[in-house]
Formats: sequence, C-alpha cells, structure tokens
Amino acid sequence: MNDHGDMARRRPGAAWRPGAGYAPTERATPTEAAIGLSFDGRPHTVLMASPADLEDLATGFTVTEGVAGFPDILDVSIEAKPQGYLVDVRLAPGRVMRRARPRTLEGRSSCGLCGVQRLADAVRPMPVVAAGQRFDPRAVHRALGLLEDQQALGRLTRATHAAGFADSDGTLGLLREDVGRHNALDKLAGGLLRKGIDPATGFVIVTSRCSFEMVEKTARIGCPMIVAVSAPTDLAIRNAEEAGITLVALARSDGHTIFSGAERLLGHGHAKAPAHV
Repeated sequence: MNDHGDMARRRPGAAWRPGAGYAPTERATPTEAAIGLSFDGRPHTVLMASPADLEDLATGFTVTEGVAGFPDILDVSIEAKPQGYLVDVRLAPGRVMRRARPRTLEGRSSCGLCGVQRLADAVRPMPVVAAGQRFDPRAVHRALGLLEDQQALGRLTRATHAAGFADSDGTLGLLREDVGRHNALDKLAGGLLRKGIDPATGFVIVTSRCSFEMVEKTARIGCPMIVAVSAPTDLAIRNAEEAGITLVALARSDGHTIFSGAERLLGHGHAKAPAHV
C-alpha cells in the first residue's frame, strides 16, 4: 500500500527489454471494486469502479442516468462488504423515480451501458443545454495543461481516467479519477452538484475518447461544453448537436478540434467552421 490508501496497490512483475530479457519490476496498480448501487433499498446495478468518492459517484449516476434530480436526493449511505461496497441512494418521500435504464448485468469500468436491455433505453432523447457560457480557445489549452498535474492516481498507475471541471478561464476547480471513464465523469458530476458549483459556468474535460453517453451525461447536468483528449464517435457528435453542446476533441498540447457548437468558442482560429459544426 502507499499514500493513496485503498486506491492503489503495488504488484510485482517481470519486465522484458530487447537485448536484456526479463528483469524483476514492481508497479502501482489501481484498485477496482464492485459497487452495488441501489435506490431506497432496491438494487439497481453493480458498477466496477475505483473505491473513492463513492457518494459523488452515486449522486452523479443518479442525475446523469436520469433516475432523479439532485434536489430529490436526501442521503447516500455507503457500507463496506467483503465483496465490495453497497451504496444506497435515499430519495425524497413520495418521489416517483424517473424511468431509469433497466440493467441486468454489472456496469463494467470500460462501458457506460453494460446490461442495458433495450435499444430505446440505450439511445434516449437528449436534453437541450441553454446557450450559456462562451469560452476562449486558450481556456481549453490552459485546462489541458493543468490536467496532468492534478491526476495523482493517474501519474502513479498510468491506468485510470480523469474528468475535470474548468471555469471560463481554464482553471481546473475539481477533478475526479477512476478506472472507468464513465465513473470518473459521474463522480465529477456528483462532486459539482454536492459542492454547489454550477456546471453551466464552465466545461468538462476528460482524458478519454468522447462517446455518445459521455455527451449525454454532460448534457444532463447542464454543462455547455465537453473537451476530450481522444477522438469522438459520430453518434457523440450528433448527440452534441442535438443537445446544443460544444464538443471539442483531440485536445493536445499542439491544439484541438471543434466538432459541434463552434459558436461558443470565441475566435476559434478566425477561420470558417465546417458546415456540420
């Protein structure tokens, strides 16, 4: 174990190098645990996640999956078990849960829709985000530069994703890490809501590719822009257009590419945007 407590564990291995063969080595590996999530005591799904910020994870999942609004969450209880953790979200009395996507399998860290049973539940109508904030491209560049420094677990293990929230000038005010990219974004969403930070005042930045459910989660908390280090899918772009979200991807030290909602980025290269943007 190390300063990260239950978040990482050092494991021995054997590293091979050309001309040198195998040699003993040791590496920090991120902890992955089963998180049983329930609502008012009724089991809903099992997420494979990093066992930290579980209250943020449960809160964010509740809102981004459309189960209930943040004001409807009264309490989140966490109980450690030999098999993992049981996390129960207590909703306001008399609150009728929105129809959550029914699941029959665990939600694996690599997939945000594992166990969803019907196509209609997988691809749902997108909420529309208000026009809201506008940004300067230099804010995106600044947030990207700060992202690496704040990934303590990522630097240690090189095996986790991060989701951060940057304000209008690119300062990262909150960051969450997890073995799963969807979990990291849910933790960020929950952290923003629990801290009273308005998601409409800044943008989300993630270390992963941008798939359609990452766009949907961003839209459900009312955030106007998502920035991804890797590439987007075609459906992610279409969903971003439907939701009125600015989607920036391939964000690297040498620049980034806008795929939708270019009007929110002030002076985006002073060039004419492609028609689909």
